[in-house]
Amino acid sequence: MQLKHIRTLLTPQEGAAKVTCMSWAPNNAKFAVCTVDKVVFLYDEHGERRDKFSTKPADPKYGRKSYVVKGMAFSPDSTKIAIGQTDNIIFVYKIGEEWGDKKVICNKFIQTSAVTCLLWPEANTIVFGLVEGKVRLANTKSSKSSTVYGTDSYVVSLASNISGKGILSGHADGTIVRYFFDDEGSGESQGKLVVHPCPPYALAWASNSIVAAGCDKKIVAYGKEGHVIQTFDYSRDSSEKEFMVAAASPGGQSVVIGSFDRLRVLNWSPRRSAWEEAKPTEIPHLYTITALAWKRDGSRLCAGTLCGGVEQFDCSIRRTIYKNKFEMTYVAPSQVIVNNLSTGMRVVLKSHYGYEIDEVKILGKDRYLVAHTSDTLLLGDLSSTKLSEVAWQGSGGNEKFFFDNENVCMIFNAGELTLVEYGSNEILGSVRTEFMNPHLISVRINERRQRGMEENKRLAYLVDIKTIAIVDFVRDYNIGIINHESKIDWLELNETGHKLLFRDKKMRLQLYDIERATRTTILSYCSYVQWVPGSDVVVAQNRNSLCVWYNIDTPERVTMFPMKGDIVDLERSNGKTEVIVTEGVNTVSYTLDEGLIEFGTAIDDGDYHRAVAFLETLEMSTETEAMWKTLSQLALEAKQLHIAERCFAALGHVSKARFLHETNEIADHVAKEYGGDGTDYYQVRVRLAMLEKNYKLAEMILLEQNAVEEAMEMYQELHMWDECIAVAEAKSHPALEKLRRGYYEWLLQTQQEERAAEVQESQGDLQAAVGLYLKAGLPAKAARLAMGREELLGNTDLVNRIATALIRGELFEQAGELFEKTRNPQRALECYRKGNSFLKAVELARLVFPAEVVKLEEGWGDYLVQQKQLDAAINHYIEARCSVKAIEAAIGARQWKKAIYILDMQDKKTGAKYYPKIAQHYAALQEYEIAEEVYIKGDCIKDAIDMYTQAGLWEQAHKLASRCMRPEDVSVLYITQAQEMERQGKYKEAERLYITVDEPDLAITMYKKCKMYDEMIRLLAKYHKDLLSDTHLHLGKELEADGHLQEAEYHYLEAKEWKAAVNMYRVNNMWDEAYRVAKAHGGANSHKHVAFLWSKSLGGEAAVKLLNKFGLLEMAIDHAADNNMFDFAFELARLSLKQKLPEIHFKYGSFLEDEGKFEEAEVEFVKAGKPKEAVLMYAHAQNWAAAQRVAEAHDPDSVLIVLVGQADAAFKQKEFSKAEALLLRAQRLDLAVKHYKEAGMWADALRVCKEYLPGDLEALQEAYEREAAKKGPRGIEGILEQAREWEQAGEYSRAVDCYLKVRDPGNNTRMEKCWMKAAELSIKFLGQPRSIEVMRTVGPQLVSIGKFNVAAELYLNLDMIKEAIDAFMEGEEWNKAKRVAKELDPRYEEYVDQHYKEYLKDQGKVDSLVGVDVMAALDMYVEREQWEKCLETAAKQNYKVLHKYVALYATHLIQEGSWDKAVALYVQHGTPANSQNFNIYKRLFVEMVNVAGMNNAEAYSSWADLRDLLFNLCENLVKSSDANTPAHEEFETMLLVSHYYATRAAAQSIKQLDTVAAKLSISLLRHTDIIPADKAFYEAGTAAKEVGWENMAFIFLNRFLDLTDAIEEGSLYALDHSDFQYTDIPYEVPLPAKQHVAEEQREEIRDWVLTMSMDQRLEQVLPRDERDTYEASLVAVSTGVRSLPCLITGEERAEGLGAETKLRVAGRVALEQKPVLERALSAFDHPADELVLEAQNYISEVSA
Repeated sequence: MQLKHIRTLLTPQEGAAKVTCMSWAPNNAKFAVCTVDKVVFLYDEHGERRDKFSTKPADPKYGRKSYVVKGMAFSPDSTKIAIGQTDNIIFVYKIGEEWGDKKVICNKFIQTSAVTCLLWPEANTIVFGLVEGKVRLANTKSSKSSTVYGTDSYVVSLASNISGKGILSGHADGTIVRYFFDDEGSGESQGKLVVHPCPPYALAWASNSIVAAGCDKKIVAYGKEGHVIQTFDYSRDSSEKEFMVAAASPGGQSVVIGSFDRLRVLNWSPRRSAWEEAKPTEIPHLYTITALAWKRDGSRLCAGTLCGGVEQFDCSIRRTIYKNKFEMTYVAPSQVIVNNLSTGMRVVLKSHYGYEIDEVKILGKDRYLVAHTSDTLLLGDLSSTKLSEVAWQGSGGNEKFFFDNENVCMIFNAGELTLVEYGSNEILGSVRTEFMNPHLISVRINERRQRGMEENKRLAYLVDIKTIAIVDFVRDYNIGIINHESKIDWLELNETGHKLLFRDKKMRLQLYDIERATRTTILSYCSYVQWVPGSDVVVAQNRNSLCVWYNIDTPERVTMFPMKGDIVDLERSNGKTEVIVTEGVNTVSYTLDEGLIEFGTAIDDGDYHRAVAFLETLEMSTETEAMWKTLSQLALEAKQLHIAERCFAALGHVSKARFLHETNEIADHVAKEYGGDGTDYYQVRVRLAMLEKNYKLAEMILLEQNAVEEAMEMYQELHMWDECIAVAEAKSHPALEKLRRGYYEWLLQTQQEERAAEVQESQGDLQAAVGLYLKAGLPAKAARLAMGREELLGNTDLVNRIATALIRGELFEQAGELFEKTRNPQRALECYRKGNSFLKAVELARLVFPAEVVKLEEGWGDYLVQQKQLDAAINHYIEARCSVKAIEAAIGARQWKKAIYILDMQDKKTGAKYYPKIAQHYAALQEYEIAEEVYIKGDCIKDAIDMYTQAGLWEQAHKLASRCMRPEDVSVLYITQAQEMERQGKYKEAERLYITVDEPDLAITMYKKCKMYDEMIRLLAKYHKDLLSDTHLHLGKELEADGHLQEAEYHYLEAKEWKAAVNMYRVNNMWDEAYRVAKAHGGANSHKHVAFLWSKSLGGEAAVKLLNKFGLLEMAIDHAADNNMFDFAFELARLSLKQKLPEIHFKYGSFLEDEGKFEEAEVEFVKAGKPKEAVLMYAHAQNWAAAQRVAEAHDPDSVLIVLVGQADAAFKQKEFSKAEALLLRAQRLDLAVKHYKEAGMWADALRVCKEYLPGDLEALQEAYEREAAKKGPRGIEGILEQAREWEQAGEYSRAVDCYLKVRDPGNNTRMEKCWMKAAELSIKFLGQPRSIEVMRTVGPQLVSIGKFNVAAELYLNLDMIKEAIDAFMEGEEWNKAKRVAKELDPRYEEYVDQHYKEYLKDQGKVDSLVGVDVMAALDMYVEREQWEKCLETAAKQNYKVLHKYVALYATHLIQEGSWDKAVALYVQHGTPANSQNFNIYKRLFVEMVNVAGMNNAEAYSSWADLRDLLFNLCENLVKSSDANTPAHEEFETMLLVSHYYATRAAAQSIKQLDTVAAKLSISLLRHTDIIPADKAFYEAGTAAKEVGWENMAFIFLNRFLDLTDAIEEGSLYALDHSDFQYTDIPYEVPLPAKQHVAEEQREEIRDWVLTMSMDQRLEQVLPRDERDTYEASLVAVSTGVRSLPCLITGEERAEGLGAETKLRVAGRVALEQKPVLERALSAFDHPADELVLEAQNYISEVSA
């Protein structure tokens, strides 16, 4: 960012008149300046002063000079200004929103000391600092102030962060304190942050750091936790003065610091993560800058000075104009101001993450902003000023943006649709779809708020072309999937997102209710559909009908209007909704019923009073009735009973309206009496429940109120006596019996004998009940009751009465059951027969009358036939053995298969009658195969053939006939039938018959005879394709002869003879038809040729008109001329295109020339205006006189052509002098030179060129030399001769050039002589510059042929020292090169030495290089991997050099996996305590502890080498500056671990020392933070297992198995540490990257652990000692005291041995006074082997 001065807002004064403070309003519309005069000036955003007001003292009696304004800030709403003064007060002035509003003090806050600075970061919150060091907060809402925090030092500055959620205060003692109102999840600390070296008067809080400056002339940038990240030191700059004030840009990307005459700018670089200083803005005589204020949009910075001036600067990085409509001002890398040039509207586009904004685009009808950063995407709506920034990974700019929805931006990229809601910084959602047509995606974002819904964000889109998915973004799940059978081409949700309309390719309109998951087809042939904006009304078009659904909840009710044309738009404005229709060229509008539309909206909004008002204006119709019903239901649900009453009244439901009216009276009375709306009163709730017929709910409400009587009365009013009696019974009401009697009497009075009988039955009076049933005419119920009671069956009279009543009522089945129950089977069977209850009759007969069963079955079948239940009758006929009846029933029931089945079991005679009927049925169903089979069964083969013939299935008919008839009979039959068909005019049928019997020629003949040529051609194409073309041609000629020209044309064209068709029309003078055919079927120019012939046949004006009509006039003229029809061409041209006449004359002349008629041709060429063509004609004919004549007469310019032509002829005749003379006349001596060159006469060519064309001489000379070079030695001699000639002539420069051009690769001697001659001549005669130029050519050439000394001497003659040195070096004359450099130019001595070194390197002469450059030689040894030689040479230098290459060699060995050699290398050469080598030592340690196979005695030497290496390192570290550092501590630990490993390996060599080895393995467990944990526990467990410590072995190996599982899972979270609570074995250890124990060994351990876990004797705890701590632990759990480990076993101490001696190096391990090894050996009476002795010696050495 750079500052650019714009204007001076306040002119500076001569003396001191300090601007004390300034502030920009947050809305960027106002700027306030306060001067030393305590007057506040107000400016607008353009810098024009619009207002001012004076501040006031805290107490008027002290006057205006009693205070100074130290701080000023606008309120967040820009309507107030806070003024902080040194007279211990803060005033808040209300300045209003408009210019000129009255200024009123609305708050004042009195303090105990002077105010020094002031901020207003949030609404109602003013933050200010005091002289006494406190930072306080003033609340403008409560007019109270409180202390935020206090210090003991004067507050010199305040600054807030970008969001205003945190503040910084700078104090006089340099302290900077940070405080957050809300840390916004940053986790940054509060309180004292840092102490600056001087008072931080200039303090700014940028986005990435805190910038402070003061009187020490240093600018310091602090990190978020107070560490210094950058310092800009100007203390040595004498022109710089103290820094007084600082301001951070609103985006936090820049900071400006003001000092004397200067503004310094720091810009944050995101790529470098550092501040970069821009060029400072220096303004002479500006004096000290005392105040800075940055406009909130970042575009302007104002600076106030000590002299009272206010300067305004432009802070933009750059400005661009977009589409001449918008101005883009980049005020920071992450902030852009977009200004609409026409409206003046401004939008600030800012990256909240501080990312740099790339190009900003304005899309979507200049309404929407799109910008990219490296990691985010910025979007904005200019009309609503809503901006969004969402995370977005770059996709190469392949995104497609769609702005069809005003609330959300749709972004399509790589098959993914992303939705971003304007104003939200989170992606609303993403889905996968390949269909990005706006008509196939519908988004609804809170477009119409419904009752009870906070948020509504839904999307409908296509998953594939036949599947719609609906997503709810609020709940974040799919709420519907619609699978459709056809392709979908349009869809749209309604505004509430509850319903979806979609249309498929078959133009069917579907409605999907999302809540109910139901789909309905509401319209077919739908060409247009749209939701009416602001409602759930749908408008659609069905062919010529306009369809409107005013209530989409009842889609079957649609209002339709006839219309013409197509719907093009739907407009709703000013309380009017119109459908715009185009009818041809006219546009017509159809007005919809706004009341019906508004009804739906009112319902959705829950405004039922408005809905009633709308409906009252409408006449009653089906749509209106549906709306009244909907409103009534909603009103009842919402308990708006008056509206419900009105609805039922409108619907004509008088009873409901009256009932609700009474209910409303009750509710109104209760509301008047007790308040509220009365709907919660129990009687109202009861009545509403009754209205919904929920009487149980009403009963429950009444009983809750203990209103038993009212509940009973309710049921009695409704005549619900059972429920009433139930309530009485439940409540033990005293009137229960009275109710029952009353109920019974009421039933009898109302003649409800049936119900009365049921009551008597329930009370146990069965005979009375039977009597009442009979009285009621219900004998069946009486019979049921009687049959259920034995006592009633015993009453014969009663049974007879019942039976008589049943028979009288024709209830024969019940009568039969009664007789059967009373053991009267004969009467029962009769009744069953009369009642047609054959099932029960058959069942009874089988038991009592078996002989009657067959008759009953037949009768049953007959009955079913009468009842038209033929299919049911079949089986009964079969049971009765009535086959014929069964067949007829099956045929009548269309049970054809069953009929065939029955027929198959009958004789042929019976079958012959019925098979044809069945076959006819199957034939009618076109199931011909089954029909054929049935016909054959019935011996009706001819009928089957006729069936196939009538169906046109000739092949099947023929196949059947062939199977059943002789071939000749079949042919005769078919041909005869075909001829009959032919006579009847049924040619298609006849053809099929002919084809069936393989007689296509007869069919062809038939069609030819009938002149049905199309059919004939079709058959020919199928059966005689070879004759097709000839037939078409023959037919064409026949038809042409008959005058059927159109038909003839068709056949000619089919025969590919379009020319014949054209000629036919030409002969008949039908030129238009001929032209048509030629154009349609001929070549590209055929029709043009026909048009030409047509016009030629017409001639004159008619021809011109015709050709003009086809646009072929000019082409026809050209064609006539090109085809030598010049008379016709002249005729056409004279009548129409006279400008074409010269061209025709020219073509005519060319024709005559070709004919040899030169005189006539000359005339035509002259008429054509091209006499030059005549001249050329005569010249071509060598008639030079005629050519000269024509040229002189008609074209003087052509005289030169004649002369040149004559000269060419003379040259060909070798008349060189004549030719040269002619070309001299023609002034074309260049041609003479050319001819001489072509003739090889170079001397004459050079002569002419030198005499007449001196400018071309040099080029000619070069050409001559090239030619000579091509000729080899003979040509080179020519060049040398030419060079000698130039030399003799004194043309030394040309001579030199000739010598240099000599090229004879096979003769170096000649080449050397030429180069030497060239050098000699240039040195003698051509001067220094030219000589040097020649030498730069000659020198390299001499060097290239090995003449190094000669080249060097020539170079030295011209003082070309460096070139001479290079020549000597090229010839490896190093001594001469050094001597020349030393004697003539010492500057090149180093140059020679350097090249000599490189030479030695290139030649591999390392031994020689050692004497010149040892380090280079060592590096060369390294490159060649001659490590021994390298180290040998380095050892002769010094210790530092040696260990540099030792480290390189060690690194090389480690990379090759030879870590053991690397260890040996350091053991051999020592281990320096260089910090740069620490990683090598650590790597060696890590490699050794990770390698497998090291847990044995054979590994002792390796462990001993590592131990010695680390011992040496620790010795050296004690003496170095790294002593007692963490690195030193770490290496001492590694030394101890390697010592344990070495001692363990030594102990493993003797069986008796297994316990020592085991203890060492266990001691190593406390170092599992640096050695592989799984390997350590495995080794400790197996060692303990081998010495019989099974408890420890079990725990350690169990831990090992847990670790192996953790390695597989990649996590240690599941480890249980309870077994190691009383140990010093670490819990938190690194997870090994790999398994260190083989799979086979792991399985063995797993099996052992599993086995041991089943052993009851095993104690799964580690043994403890008297410290209540694991015996091998160094740390006592109870006291925390840490003991020193034994140097041999690693344990806390050894039993029975004395005091401890500290290890001299490690400092943390102990050794017993008497060596344990010696004691162990003596105890076992076993001599120590070599390894143990070596280990013992080492222990004795380090403990000495």
